[in-house]
Amino acid sequence: MPDHVHMCISIPPKYAVSNVVGFIKGKSAISIARQFIGKTKNFTGENFWVRGYFVSTVGLDEEVVKAYIREQEKEEEHYEQLSLWK
Repeated sequence: MPDHVHMCISIPPKYAVSNVVGFIKGKSAISIARQFIGKTKNFTGENFWVRGYFVSTVGLDEEVVKAYIREQEKEEEHYEQLSLWK
């Protein structure tokens, strides 16, 4: 699925995960709208990101998770190539 994002971020315990995700989604949606759609104001009522998200904690396997995220683009390109021939 080319329409999703993988991130590995560290959030200090004093911040709620939902607040951080909401902040990232909000600021990135505004930035994308300004840069690619040419909007400068009045972003209310528009939806860019879906409502949900998935969060998992990472402990000793952090490097494995980071490697998985790095390899996702290559993996998705591979599957896109396969689907062209169907």
